[in-house]
Amino acid sequence: MRKAPVAAVILTLLSAETVMAEDRIRITSPWGEVMADLADNEAARALARMLPITLRMSDHLRQEKTGDLPSPLPEVPRQRDFSPGTLGLWGSGDFVIYYRGGRVPRPGIVVLGQVDGDVSIFDRPGEVEIHLAPLAP
Repeated sequence: MRKAPVAAVILTLLSAETVMAEDRIRITSPWGEVMADLADNEAARALARMLPITLRMSDHLRQEKTGDLPSPLPEVPRQRDFSPGTLGLWGSGDFVIYYRGGRVPRPGIVVLGQVDGDVSIFDRPGEVEIHLAPLAP
C-alpha cells in the first residue's frame, strides 16, 4: 500500500478548512455580532463571492431587516416558511435577515443561510448598517 506524502495530506486538510470557513460568515452591526452558516446553493455561493459588503437595512413588518445587495443573485428554488435567523433573498437583490418566524407569500424566498446566534439583536425598529464578511480561517 502506498502512503500519501505528508505535504499532500496537509494541503488537503488546509483546503478543507478553507472551504468550511467560506461557508460561515460574520454579520456585525452597532447592535451586536452573529455568525451564520451559508446554504448549499448557487445564490449563497454568489453572496459569498461578494463579501465583504456593508448594507443599510430597514425594518419590515416587525419580523425582518431588509437591504439591497450591490448586484442580483442567481435564482434557485424558493420556499415560503422561515424561522428566526433565516437569511433570505426576496427578489433577486433584496437581502433579508428574519428575526421572527413566519411565512411569506408566493413566490417565496431563496434561503441563503441560517444565523448561529442571538438574532434578536435585530428585533428593533429603524434602520441599521450591517457588515457581512467571510469568517477568517
